[in-house]
Amino acid sequence: MTTRDQIARLDAADPLARFRERFVIDDPETIYLDGNSLGRLPTSTRDRVQQLVGEWGTRLITAWDVWIDLPTRVGDALAAAALGARPGEVIVSDSTTVNLFKLAWAATDGAREGQAIVTDRGNFPTDRYVLDGVARRRGLELRQFDADPIEGPRPEDVAEACGDGQAALVSLSHVSYRSGALADLERITAMARDHGARVLWDLSHSVGAVPIRLKEACAELAVGCTYKYLNAGPGAPAFLFLDHELQRQLATPIQGWFGQRDQFAMERDYDPEPGIRAFLAGTPPVLDLTAVECGVELLAEAGIEGCARKATALTSLIVDLHDEWLAPLGFELGTPRDPARRGGHVSLRHPQAWQITRAMIESARVIPDFRGPDSIRLGVPPLYTRFADVYEALDRVRALVAGGEHERFDPTPARIT
Repeated sequence: MTTRDQIARLDAADPLARFRERFVIDDPETIYLDGNSLGRLPTSTRDRVQQLVGEWGTRLITAWDVWIDLPTRVGDALAAAALGARPGEVIVSDSTTVNLFKLAWAATDGAREGQAIVTDRGNFPTDRYVLDGVARRRGLELRQFDADPIEGPRPEDVAEACGDGQAALVSLSHVSYRSGALADLERITAMARDHGARVLWDLSHSVGAVPIRLKEACAELAVGCTYKYLNAGPGAPAFLFLDHELQRQLATPIQGWFGQRDQFAMERDYDPEPGIRAFLAGTPPVLDLTAVECGVELLAEAGIEGCARKATALTSLIVDLHDEWLAPLGFELGTPRDPARRGGHVSLRHPQAWQITRAMIESARVIPDFRGPDSIRLGVPPLYTRFADVYEALDRVRALVAGGEHERFDPTPARIT
C-alpha cells in the first residue's frame, strides 16, 4: 500500500523539485494534470514577455535586428536541449498543422500516382486530415492501418502497411495522444526506410517529456508543438526538423519572404535560402517565439534525461494507484504498463469518463482532460508536478467515484474536452 509518508520522501528527494517555484501557480489547492495539453506559465516567460512589450514600445521597428533570427536561434536551442539534432536542422515557426503540411508535401514531391501515404487510424486528427489532403491532391492513396489502441503502432504494423513497396511516406506520432504509448522511433524509421518510404514524425506529445534522438535514429523529418511540456503558451509556434542532407533535396510548398535569400532585396523573383530557413514563410511572432525560448531554456537547465526519469516515476505512481484504488471502481488502464513504452501522460478508461472528468474539475479541483469515447488523460510534466499532486488527485478521484458524485453531471460531452 502506498502511503503519504512514502510520497513525501519522493518529493523530498526530487532533484527537479526546485523548478516548481519557477511557474505561476495561482491556486495551490487545484491540482493541474493537463500539462500534456497546455503547460503552466513559467515566471521567466511572464517577465520576459513584459520586458519585450516595453522594448516594442520604445524601440519599435529598430528592434528587428534582434528579433529577426528568433526562428533559427530558438530552433538551434531546441535541437540541442530536446531533439538530438544539429544546428541548422530545426526552425520554430507556424503551427504543427502547417509544418506537417509543408514537410508532407515536400516529401511526396516526385511520388508516383497510386503510391501511398501511410499512417495509423488512431493518429491525431489534424495529422490524418493534413495527410488526407496531401494524398488527394497528389493522387496518392491514404493507407491507414489499425494499431493497438493501448500499445500504439509497432514496427511490424508499419512493415505490413508498407509491404507492397508502394509507400512514399509514413507519418506517425511518437507518443499517442490518446493512450500515451511511446512508439519505437528508431526501429520504425529503419523499417519504413527499408521499404522505400520516408518517415515524418509528430513529436508534439513527446518533446520535453522523453529523450528524442533524431540523429541517432537517422530520422529525416519531424514536427511538433511547444505549448505542452515546453510550456510556451496557448497557440505557441511549432517546430520543424529537416535533416541537413534532405534540405538540399526538398522544397517548401509555401514560398514566403522569410524563406527568401536576401529577403529585403524585394525586386527579385523568389530565390530560396539554401538551408532550413527556406521552410520559413511569413513574419515570425516575436512575443510567442520569446515564450518558446524561455520554455526551452528551462528544459535545458533541468536536462531532458532527468525530466524523463521523473516523468517515468510519476506515471508509474499513477499506474500503481490505479491498480490499488481505481480498478475496483470500474477503471481500466489505457496506457502501456511497461514504463519504457510510455510518454508523459497516462490514460484511464471508464464508461462514464466524461462525467468523472467534469466531477474532477468542478467538485474535486483536479484538472485532467477527456478524450472520447472513454479516456481520462492525466499529464504529469516533471518540472512542476509533485508526487504529492498525483497521490492527492487520485485519492480525490477515488472518493468522488466511490460516492457517486459523478452521476449528477450531464453525460453529454461539451465542445471543449
